[in-house]
Amino acid sequence: MNFGGYPGTRGGANGGEMSADEQQQQMIKMMQAGLESCPIKTVISGGAGFALGGVFGLFMASMSYDTPMTGGLPGAKSLADLPLKEQLRRGFKDMGQRSYSSAKGFGLVGAMYAGSECCIEGFRAKNDMYNSVAAGCVTGGALGVKAGPQAAAFGCAGFAAFSAAIDYYMKMD
Repeated sequence: MNFGGYPGTRGGANGGEMSADEQQQQMIKMMQAGLESCPIKTVISGGAGFALGGVFGLFMASMSYDTPMTGGLPGAKSLADLPLKEQLRRGFKDMGQRSYSSAKGFGLVGAMYAGSECCIEGFRAKNDMYNSVAAGCVTGGALGVKAGPQAAAFGCAGFAAFSAAIDYYMKMD
């Protein structure tokens, strides 16, 4: 029986079964085909962006001096006046919220950029710098569209320029 993407049974000296080397080569081909698909690239980039954004947000929250240590409601107890356990609880809660917020943003940008670049590359059937510039423009414009057309245009231009600079640097010899 032959399933899509899997080899059928083969006759031969080994009784129709693949050798270990043939199985390994077939698995490598399947993994490469999976990694070349746009949905898989989008999910991987979104997941990686989410993870890196979480780490970045955690680091930035731990370095923050303004919240939750300072500020607060008038008449409320200062954080420094609370017991240590409550201070730690509030600090970790704040770090978690900031980390999650940053992770969502990074994940969204990674998924949007990788997905749009892959789709543009598939549509154009070329692998060149213009794909990353167009993907940067699409991503920046989509992120800025809620703030209005001017913000979308600046987002498009900014992300496109950044994408061009990174792509140029990565492809330098």
